[in-house]
Amino acid sequence: MKSIMRSFAIISVILVSTGSMLSQITDLHGLTTIKDDVKTKRISSYDQSGGNNDRIEHIQPGEKKVIFDVSGAGMINHIWITIAPPPEKLSRNNIILRMFWDGSNIPSVVSPIGPFFGQGWDESYPFSSLPLAAGPVDGRGMVSYWNMPFADGAKIEIENQNDEEIGAFYYYVDYVKMGSLPENTGRFHAWYNHELTEALEDGENEWSLLGPQGKNPDGAGNYLIADIKGKGHYVGVNYYVHCPSPVWYGEGDDMFFIDGEEMPSLHGTGTEDYFNTSWCPKTEFSHPYYGYGRLNNDVGWLGRTHVYRFHINDPVHFSKSLRFSIEHGHNNNLTLDLASVAYWYQLPPFNELPPLPDKETRAPKPFIEHYNMHIWRDEWRKANGNDLQLWGDE
Repeated sequence: MKSIMRSFAIISVILVSTGSMLSQITDLHGLTTIKDDVKTKRISSYDQSGGNNDRIEHIQPGEKKVIFDVSGAGMINHIWITIAPPPEKLSRNNIILRMFWDGSNIPSVVSPIGPFFGQGWDESYPFSSLPLAAGPVDGRGMVSYWNMPFADGAKIEIENQNDEEIGAFYYYVDYVKMGSLPENTGRFHAWYNHELTEALEDGENEWSLLGPQGKNPDGAGNYLIADIKGKGHYVGVNYYVHCPSPVWYGEGDDMFFIDGEEMPSLHGTGTEDYFNTSWCPKTEFSHPYYGYGRLNNDVGWLGRTHVYRFHINDPVHFSKSLRFSIEHGHNNNLTLDLASVAYWYQLPPFNELPPLPDKETRAPKPFIEHYNMHIWRDEWRKANGNDLQLWGDE
């Protein structure tokens, strides 16, 4: 019996340790199957005159451009985009990406283009995962490998909400044309949210630094990542945290409320735990399913952190609705500038997504710098009698 249990344990370890490879092996194996009734197609920004002006130019403020519009059934399997000027000169938070399936006028994807592809805060940086990536140079080559099926047409549009023009917009959208979709094929969805969260009246009491902590049994006041109506499964999130304090931002628990339940079926133990990490990490890390795409490495956890998790092997299924939220600090006790893009598949009919936060709300908050802290220290010194030898832990 001991030998059987030992063998079972070894097999379990092997399966867990190779889990990240299984879908890749399956995909590679699938390449051996020759398919009937499919045609590979592409819509791109190439110069149809045969010249080298392979881009859309001069997209004006307030202007919308349709970059993909096809009829019939099929599935998008690859998107590549790059834009000029660079993000420090032209906000990616203010270029809105919308996707429509099956002739619907209700978008199934609504997100600023940067955060959708794993690029937060009007920055660009290398980012690597299985379904999304941002490649050289400096993360400005934005890529999606999400499968995006449609039964009766598909449309992708961008809107320039900047005050300046988009000088150049390059893109590929690769897809397969099909006779029809298999039954129960979900449609791809994505939704962006952004909120400056509120601390508690009695202060930002993380780690009980200011006294006993309160409790949050039901998720009231959590930051909202997804609020979905319909039947489908949730497949992941890009999550962007800007912390104005050196204190750890991630004691907040993740909570999945499935099909209208009052208490979450899936209740986590901390932000870093949901993102498959541990012990308040400050390490850039890339796994096909999860990782830290960007961090500040400033004092404590001050500054900007981009984390991601994709539920490739473990989607969260729902029949009627899904509400996914996360605490901003334990018991929602921290002021944080939070943004996210949630991704999921669901069956038609198409429902209106929650409203996109407005341009002012989406604007990144400025960094808290060392001189801000020094000014705070000076105010603290004056409030404590201006003793010329005050250290800081009195």
